[in-house]
Amino acid sequence: MKHPMLLIFVVIILAACAAPQPAVTPEAMEAPPTAIKHAIEIPREFRAAWVATVANIDWPSKPGLSTAEQQAEAISLLDSAVILNLNAIVFQVRPQCDALYQSELEPWSYFLTGEQGKAPEPFYDPLAFWVAEAHKRGLELHTWFNPYRAHHPNGQKNETSVISTRPEIVREIDKGYFWLDPAMQATQDYSYDVVMDVVKRYDIDGVHFDDYFYPYSNIEFPDDIPWQNYLDNGGSLERNDWRREAVNVFIKRVYSGIKAEKNWVKFGLSPFGIWRPGNPASIQGYDQYDKLYADAKLWLNEGWVDYWTPQLYWPTRKIPQSYPVLLGWWVGQNTHDRNIWPGLFTSKIKDEASALENFSQIMITRGMVPKGPGNVHFSMKALQRNYGGISDILLKGPYARPALIPPSPWLDNQVPAAPLVELNPREGNVHVHWLHEDQEDVNQWVVYFQRGKKWDYKILNADKEVYVLPLVIRSEDGMTPPEVLDTIAVTAVDRLGNESERIYIPVR
Repeated sequence: MKHPMLLIFVVIILAACAAPQPAVTPEAMEAPPTAIKHAIEIPREFRAAWVATVANIDWPSKPGLSTAEQQAEAISLLDSAVILNLNAIVFQVRPQCDALYQSELEPWSYFLTGEQGKAPEPFYDPLAFWVAEAHKRGLELHTWFNPYRAHHPNGQKNETSVISTRPEIVREIDKGYFWLDPAMQATQDYSYDVVMDVVKRYDIDGVHFDDYFYPYSNIEFPDDIPWQNYLDNGGSLERNDWRREAVNVFIKRVYSGIKAEKNWVKFGLSPFGIWRPGNPASIQGYDQYDKLYADAKLWLNEGWVDYWTPQLYWPTRKIPQSYPVLLGWWVGQNTHDRNIWPGLFTSKIKDEASALENFSQIMITRGMVPKGPGNVHFSMKALQRNYGGISDILLKGPYARPALIPPSPWLDNQVPAAPLVELNPREGNVHVHWLHEDQEDVNQWVVYFQRGKKWDYKILNADKEVYVLPLVIRSEDGMTPPEVLDTIAVTAVDRLGNESERIYIPVR
């Protein structure tokens, strides 16, 4: 996939008179100036938000909007993400065994068109639209699936619903919910096929599951028939262990299937933030292991994920569910060094104090996960509407500058070749041009530039081939000395965040 780095010849042209200079090779710059040794390190952080489609939480704002209205709302959300220096969106494509995309396996979502099974008019594919528009803005697009929920009470049941088409695998529970039976092989095959269909057909960056495995419910899950079949066929597990094992097998299968099809597509999970009460000792609360039959600790311990987003929706000072205490425990379970990017309950923000708590949680994550931190906000609406001033706080603080997504070295740790770079001074500017030997191995470019002792950078999409910088920046008052462009470097970044070598080019 990767190619060895080419010997790079850089043509340097005098800024003052535009006269060509001799080519400069990497060997000629073995001892870079001290200022270059202290060049800027670009931030690495996963900054994402969930876009929930179930019950029209985030998008579209209501069922049945026109195609133009849906697309305008999507663009508004994506543009807001760019303004906030986010770098990823986790977009819900399957809220209740339905589809926010063209599918031969499941019906069009009621939350999209207002009628289950009805396509948008005029026709378009929302997922293809979201992927294209996200990538155009330098954002990763992760597809979020609910693997087992068959019907949400805010949705619609008709002849296209899985309740009608696959009744043998559907169970009615309480409060208007229907659920696929996770222990049935037919359920596992069905949901697996849905996920893999999207992986194969769309240029997505990730697959994401949330915390809904067995349902949050006070009634016993109605699976007497498959449980009896299991016993009749010689099964020996206790009933709760049998349920957990069904989910374990499915999670491992999905991870393996994604890697076999497209190794670069990341698989992320956002389980309930507490594995079990008493882990660690001060923690109290809901027991997902015993209630949702989700052995989330096992999945992380076994490395069946590429990133881990436990829903740590509690304040730092709430001792029974303290954010840093829980995060520290999950970090300790990360035996395969996967990315840890906790979920934050940003939609719960009511005022500036709770917005500052959100800010503090981001800083705690950076301290406890220093190599590749990140957080996912629930949900994008809270950021777009600036609940409690949170967006202003983030832009003035932790999200003031853009960041690259941390790499996933267990998937690919080979850096791309460095680009071939040329500088062309023209009319008081320096035009930075570059080429690459393997354009398919490039997802982004980073242009680094130095003025005096100050370094800065710009992240650009892969389709860019030039960036223009002013040679001199003069102060408005005319009293401060002008800032003159001194040094430039351009790097290639691949789809998994690996960055090429920097070759520093003096602007002489």
